[in-house]
Amino acid sequence: MADEDDHKRTIKYGESAISYIKKNTLPAYPRSYELWYTYSAGYNQGLNRAINDTIKESGRISTDEMLTLYGRFLSPTRLGDRLDEVGSKVSREVEELVDSLRLSADATSDYGTALEQAGEKIKSIADPEKLQIYVTHLVKSTQNAVASNRKLESQLLESKKHIESLQSSLEAIRYESLTDELTTLNNRKHFENSIEKVIDQSIESGRGFALLMTDIDHFKKFNDTYGHQTGDQVLRLVALAVKQNIKTQDIACRYGGEEFSIILPHTSLEEARKIGEAIRSAVMSKELVKRSTGENLGRVTISVGIATYQKMDTGHSIVSRADEALYCAKNAGRNLVRTETDLPKPIGKENVA
Repeated sequence: MADEDDHKRTIKYGESAISYIKKNTLPAYPRSYELWYTYSAGYNQGLNRAINDTIKESGRISTDEMLTLYGRFLSPTRLGDRLDEVGSKVSREVEELVDSLRLSADATSDYGTALEQAGEKIKSIADPEKLQIYVTHLVKSTQNAVASNRKLESQLLESKKHIESLQSSLEAIRYESLTDELTTLNNRKHFENSIEKVIDQSIESGRGFALLMTDIDHFKKFNDTYGHQTGDQVLRLVALAVKQNIKTQDIACRYGGEEFSIILPHTSLEEARKIGEAIRSAVMSKELVKRSTGENLGRVTISVGIATYQKMDTGHSIVSRADEALYCAKNAGRNLVRTETDLPKPIGKENVA
């Protein structure tokens, strides 16, 4: 079943990680294993690019370089540190803004008091020269107040720009935390959050949803034959086909490795089947060309499994049925769409991949 396939695939990633640790003569820290496992699986494009660049330059990865790359791309605290940094900047910006507003409010209050007093004092000044001197003083006070307001206005505009920039930084961090860098689809974390929300919405509204699970056929063989960069190109091709055949409300994610998941709110089984067929056809219609050589690598195909929400479903149960339908498609010859209604009883996967 799906668990057996995951076992085989992840064992290969693990074996590859160990081989990289040995090849670079690195200490077998848990962080070392995590970094090279992620590199082998191809989940983090930025990490893979940085490792490839380092190896190209010096021929190997040192322990210090490995730890630096881990901190930059994989450390659990890296997003938290960036959030703390942005939060501190926001706090400082707000504090400075509050101080400026307080000073301006005090100046405006003083000016208002001076005007009130001037109204009474002018009445008692009979000497024209003294009156002129006093009016000149008031004019200067008014000019100072206008200048102060203009300075405050300038500070407000500058603060607005800073806060908008910090807001963009927060959005970028949020996007990074929920997005797969290679395909720009949502990541596994986003999928797990979304499937629970969609189930809750289905319970409240009484309207169900469909779930598509897709897997690239023979991807490991393709990846091993042509290399990770070409494998990345295949993943992007499938992601593009997914994006072009779903609606705005649909939630497309890179579920793992070469597997994608698509949540289709308020979609029937038959409608979901049509969407699955459209994605499958779109992928198969593209001929893949190796960018570095121009070599035609033929066509890529995917298998698709579909399940729909049923009463009492959990995220795990509906994913499990969609996965079973996916392996039903694999067993039937690949490059096919199968739904939960196509499942034989009992079903076996017969060692396909």
